[in-house]
Amino acid sequence: MGHQAVFHARPPRGFTLLELMVVVSIIALGTALAGLALRDGGQAALERDAARLAALFESARALSRASGVPVRWRPTAEGFAFDGLPPTATPLPTQWLDAGTAVQGNAPVLLGPDPIIAPQAVVLHRRGSAGLPLRVATDGLRPFSVGAVTP
Repeated sequence: MGHQAVFHARPPRGFTLLELMVVVSIIALGTALAGLALRDGGQAALERDAARLAALFESARALSRASGVPVRWRPTAEGFAFDGLPPTATPLPTQWLDAGTAVQGNAPVLLGPDPIIAPQAVVLHRRGSAGLPLRVATDGLRPFSVGAVTP
């Protein structure tokens, strides 16, 4: 009998580049989806309420200028109120979109009827949340805009 060479197949070591790329892609996709799912819904709701309030301020300001009557905005326990709107005007909303939205302080905002009003601001925050408060403000000449609260 002759001497036969026996060859044992060695198992492959490590992973192929393609396998590694697939795993990294799956991890990246999972991380991106988790980041989107964990976005702070409370902060997004506060941003919507702040943008809506800025638009409502501009609507009330335009109504005040058109009617020649001063309009005053003030926070209430249930939301907010616009005092002085002309009786023929379409009523403006008086509640927040999100029940967690609240106003810091209770200073009213005077919205006209003069084209230039005093600089004014309202700070909104989320009840029971450590999220960043937002400021809805005007310098008196430009429209109301939303921004971060600066110290």
